[in-house]
Amino acid sequence: MIIARHRRQVIEKIKSNAEQKKFHKKAEIGDPVLSKEQSNALIRKFWANKDKAPYLFFNYLLRGVFNLITPIFSTDVQFRGLENLPHSEHAFITSNHYNQLDVLPIKKLAMRQHRRLFFIINDTNLVMHFPIGLIVRNADTIPINHDLHYLGHTLPNKIKEVFQKKAWVLVYPEQEMWFNYCKPRPLQKGAYYYAAKLQVPIISCFVEIRPRKSKEWFHRDFYKTNKIVHILPTIYPDANKSIIQNTKDMREKDYLQKKAGI
Repeated sequence: MIIARHRRQVIEKIKSNAEQKKFHKKAEIGDPVLSKEQSNALIRKFWANKDKAPYLFFNYLLRGVFNLITPIFSTDVQFRGLENLPHSEHAFITSNHYNQLDVLPIKKLAMRQHRRLFFIINDTNLVMHFPIGLIVRNADTIPINHDLHYLGHTLPNKIKEVFQKKAWVLVYPEQEMWFNYCKPRPLQKGAYYYAAKLQVPIISCFVEIRPRKSKEWFHRDFYKTNKIVHILPTIYPDANKSIIQNTKDMREKDYLQKKAGI
């Protein structure tokens, strides 16, 4: 089947990237490509639409749908380390990025804790084909790109607005999605920079993927999997350290405990 062949091609790219130690390199095939001008225009349009009736309608609808389907599509998910969750009303949460639906285990965790979950997405997700594009444009998403003014000024202000609610912001610090990749990868610094800047804790998670004996119904080359969400000790910024030092220390600690915690 076409999808199975596509998955095999992706797995070969992941294998090649890992052998070259290029752990942040894209592995998916056929993702959109945007110029800097296209990206900035797309993100400006995204934020401009946030207060308009169509967005508010679809956002309310999608939140209800996600609340409904999350328990259904995450019955194979277990949680370990719930005692490590902080009591603060808002936090960043970091996890590994291993498939298109990997937000669901974290969404399930957020629902257990009565937190609204926002998640960081790459700008190219906004122009994905239906229904993914429609969902990410109207769900609780926060887009990013490589524009320094946006990352340094607009984005932290938007995150501050999110943290006025009882909410978590999910970040995938591994950057690119590697399908069913089971090991922790080195982490990019973005989540830790904003956590340090805004003095917000990091909920450190790693989702362990365990293959089952039965194969997927429509892709017989691949086994079904169970997921174990490991909730590791929360990482707090040190008020006595600079943003730069906090960013470095928090990122190193998160990576080390992700590697050690499974």
